[in-house]
Amino acid sequence: MKEYNSEILKVVHTELEMVDMESCNISIEEAESMINFLNDCLEKMRSYFLSLNSIDSSDEICFFKEIKPEVLGFLLYFNKVHTIELKCPNGSNDTLKSYYENEQESLTYFFERNIDFYQYYRSKSTYLDEHYFLRKKKSYKLCIDSVHFIMDKYFSTGYDYKVAKIICNEMLRIYLNKKMHQIEKQIIINKNRSSFPVSDLKWTGPLIALVELGYGFDSSKYVNRGKADIKEIMIGLETLFNVDLGEYYRTYISIKDRKMERAKYLKIIIENLLRRIDEDDSS
Repeated sequence: MKEYNSEILKVVHTELEMVDMESCNISIEEAESMINFLNDCLEKMRSYFLSLNSIDSSDEICFFKEIKPEVLGFLLYFNKVHTIELKCPNGSNDTLKSYYENEQESLTYFFERNIDFYQYYRSKSTYLDEHYFLRKKKSYKLCIDSVHFIMDKYFSTGYDYKVAKIICNEMLRIYLNKKMHQIEKQIIINKNRSSFPVSDLKWTGPLIALVELGYGFDSSKYVNRGKADIKEIMIGLETLFNVDLGEYYRTYISIKDRKMERAKYLKIIIENLLRRIDEDDSS
């Protein structure tokens, strides 16, 4: 069973490489293709799983806690992306921003409804695994949703779906954050069109170096007499250097987590500048 699980996940990840998972511009056609592919994978997994004469408890827990939710999580994700983009209104950037904000709020609703299970899963706890991820151990004393009663009792414990939803929502959160950043970036550019001229410059250094530079500008209050916020500064750098800094605030967190040389790339810039000055002085 472990070999089969490993093989099916390998097939899934190979197919996922055909889609730019880092992008927030997944097309409706790409989403449809992945929905069909992942749905077929789940059907094959179900046929294989139900063909087994016996399953060790630890294998069953692993399957419903890790293997199936990963595939189902991707399926739910692409299905939701497909729905979001299909229903996306044609309108101004403000209209789009409001639309995607509503989608973000729906993620919060699921989180609040399932906070206990979310904490259990995220903390990598195992003490309730037999109740959550074994079919014969399903307990109605635990808080369950109505959807559990219409699920395939031979191929689901109900909580494998919740794990898949958590995985799906984590990806959706990133997707929607990127959508929002893209829209907010365009709003700021439109508002300050003269301040953001078309540039042919390309940033070829590490993205984290540009993030350090942006936070350095913000901390030093060097832009617009200190009135520009970090979002405006980052969008300015992205526009100037034709680059996407993504979730730069997360990059900043990784910078803060460094044990040594927190401003690593700014230090390199300073060292290179001083070296150049010394070389110019000696020539």
